[in-house]
Amino acid sequence: MKGTLSLARLIGVTDCLRLAAALTVVQIALSAQTFPPGAGGLGPAVAGVPQESPPREIPNPIEDRRDRIYYPGDTESIKPLSRKLGGNILLDQKDIWTSPFHMNRHNAKWWILFGGAAAGLVVGDHYTQHRIDHSPGQVSVGDNISRAGAVYVVLPEVAAFYSVGVVADKETARETGVLGAEALLDSLIVSEVLKTAAGRRRPDSATEPSEFFDSGASFPSGHAIESWALASVIASEYHAKPWVPFVAYGLAGAVSVSRYVANRHYASDLVTGAAMGWFIGRYVYHTHMDHAIHRHPAAAAPFIMPEIEPGTKTYSLALVWGR
Repeated sequence: MKGTLSLARLIGVTDCLRLAAALTVVQIALSAQTFPPGAGGLGPAVAGVPQESPPREIPNPIEDRRDRIYYPGDTESIKPLSRKLGGNILLDQKDIWTSPFHMNRHNAKWWILFGGAAAGLVVGDHYTQHRIDHSPGQVSVGDNISRAGAVYVVLPEVAAFYSVGVVADKETARETGVLGAEALLDSLIVSEVLKTAAGRRRPDSATEPSEFFDSGASFPSGHAIESWALASVIASEYHAKPWVPFVAYGLAGAVSVSRYVANRHYASDLVTGAAMGWFIGRYVYHTHMDHAIHRHPAAAAPFIMPEIEPGTKTYSLALVWGR
């Protein structure tokens, strides 16, 4: 009780309440980054030589639902590509939002590290936000640079990767396009859900800036989570070329800093968004790599997948057999 009262005297009762609210949102946000064991290399992988009589509760690691959907290989037309990509995203979202139930001692350190960093930044947001002037000129420059991380820019980028891969028959470029689109859509879903849940007002809000649960859209930064998710995929795909990760992460970092300069986000919004985007991109890439070595059998039983018709702008659910 004494420690709580001392903290209240130090930073104020209002800031204490704000910190408690922020920690709740940060816990929700970071829980999306602790993936199940064996998913994307973030937990202990299912390994070991198959035994003659394996326990029935352990699934066969070379036959699972994700293997029967899609992994980048041959060129696909828009309809089956959209349907199969949607199926993978549904499985990604299931892993992301159920990840709190799979936390263990191997990944708990990430909770402590990023949770502590995010909470510290939330407390210091009022101080850090006023370290620069945010003059009209700075805001204008920041806004212009940050457009590089907008959805209407990054989605055409992954489409360009896929198109180059198809035309030039470059498997890495084609794979980057597919996995980049998957990571971007995963991060977009996560950020929109968390923005709605957090409701934090932006620093340039005319009323009650930085307040949580007040119909805002500041936490986490959508530009940061999307640009870092794509950068993570590109850096992983082209890791053999040392300059590519530097360029990819450098551009993502520039987008994040520009949102701060433009007075559109607090430091905690950007750091949390960047960390989440990096983890999502890493998860998508490594999950693909984990399953790429599997044989991909036809489904013995039907399963439900999303159906997208770009021409008519409609969507539905389809009952699918096999690949």
